[in-house]
Amino acid sequence: MMRIIFAGTPEFARVALTALHAAGHTVVAVLTQPDRPSGRGMKLTPSAVKQEAIRLGLPVLQPESLKSVESQDVLRALTADVMVVAAYGLILPQAVLDMPRYGCLNIHASLLPRWRGAAPIHRAIQAGDSETGITIMQMDAGLDTGAMLMRQAIPIDADDTTGSLHDKLALLGAEMAVAALDAVDAGTLIAESQPVAGVTYAAKIGKAEALLDFTLDAQQLVRNIRAFNPAPGAFFLWQAQPVKIWRAQVQAGAGRPGTVLVADNDGIVVACGRDALRITELQMAGGKRQPAGQWLAGHPLSAGLNFCENAPSI
Repeated sequence: MMRIIFAGTPEFARVALTALHAAGHTVVAVLTQPDRPSGRGMKLTPSAVKQEAIRLGLPVLQPESLKSVESQDVLRALTADVMVVAAYGLILPQAVLDMPRYGCLNIHASLLPRWRGAAPIHRAIQAGDSETGITIMQMDAGLDTGAMLMRQAIPIDADDTTGSLHDKLALLGAEMAVAALDAVDAGTLIAESQPVAGVTYAAKIGKAEALLDFTLDAQQLVRNIRAFNPAPGAFFLWQAQPVKIWRAQVQAGAGRPGTVLVADNDGIVVACGRDALRITELQMAGGKRQPAGQWLAGHPLSAGLNFCENAPSI
């Protein structure tokens, strides 16, 4: 069994930490980002990984950076065989990458070299990819450029959101991390350089891009809604207020982009650059998610209203 340093922060990483601990590996330390303000009260909140490490009785380290000599000395003293990294969020300097006997292995939520970077799950859905997967990668100094050790694909279902696909990939990543360490221990892992062809970058999601542009075709808007579910949440503006859209489908229809064509219990149909969008689940800021019929009961709309213009009060 291996002596592991585990580095991760969100729920995606928490699943892997749980699996590695259950597999019997010795987790000598858990690295996670410092507690951050969260929620309406902006209370300092520990990461999902820190909460799990505490539950498992594992030592937790939360440096602001790994660039200092002090932080690196602490890690060096742990004499780890390998560091497993999953959505940690801090840069690993070369000195840290070189520290463990078998280096640092990353659980990346895409089929590299496609979707290197911060938001591979969101971008795969947004781009209309038919599949994605997990790559276990030997980390180097580049942005997700290291040699591939294991890859496994899964389909992206037509109704997958970033939330549902995240959960599938988290479980797959955890299983593959355990398998990768078994292979490292057995000396059977084979590293394969990433091909130059097919490289794409998954830029971090900005909240501004979640504002729906109804001049786009409806199919792209559906992909955007799925990609931004659960966060940051695709939205349109109505009476200068953001309205989140949780579910929508493509429907035949035509009109000036942003124009409400139909508003009834079956949904709000909005004309797009191509076809139309039937919105079936919405949420006002501070309110609850509601089916379109319930939402319309409290927020009546009429055909002809255009969301791309300054809509009058209704």
